Amino acid sequence: MDILLLIPAFVTLFVIIDPIGLAPLFAALTQGMTPRQRLGIAVRACLVALILLTLFGLAGEAVLNFLGISMPAFRIAGGILLFLTALDMLFERRKQRRQGQADAEPHQDPSVFPLAIPLIAGPGAIATMILLTGQSGADAVYILAIHGVMALVLLVVFALFLLAAPLERLLGPTGINVVTRLLGMLLAALSVQFVIDGLRDLAVI
Repeated sequence: MDILLLIPAFVTLFVIIDPIGLAPLFAALTQGMTPRQRLGIAVRACLVALILLTLFGLAGEAVLNFLGISMPAFRIAGGILLFLTALDMLFERRKQRRQGQADAEPHQDPSVFPLAIPLIAGPGAIATMILLTGQSGADAVYILAIHGVMALVLLVVFALFLLAAPLERLLGPTGINVVTRLLGMLLAALSVQFVIDGLRDLAVI
């Protein structure tokens, strides 16, 4: 299998999960904690997200078939969802919503909620895994490779969680804002491609 085929999958998952945007939220949610406590929270959050995304990557299409939803229809719907997420990133609405979810967490341990769900393994990431593993012609090797790419993105999330505080100081609010908007533009283009692929599968175009 050509490794270049996995680059769009990595870019899509990286943009939708947005490790750089999550790092400042992790720093805020774990403020005042020891390095050991932060490490434990980062490990738990990434493991829970890994399990959830793996489940949807392996069984997502079966669930859709059970509900009578065709893969092209879900591909179009997923593309629209990702496009709305891209708009949120471009106009900073996503950051405000994520901050609200973080502020609403009343417990001491934020690893499962809101970090793992919905900040890492949110609706966009789940839809992306179903879309990527449900592409026409996807065999077992390709599906396994997609899960490897997803694990790689979560590894980046984990690394940035551990570097959250210095990264936030390095980039500053302006730097994070610029990176988020650039990723939003990439996601908008990728989401349109999902819609085009869905319409092509339905023989509309």
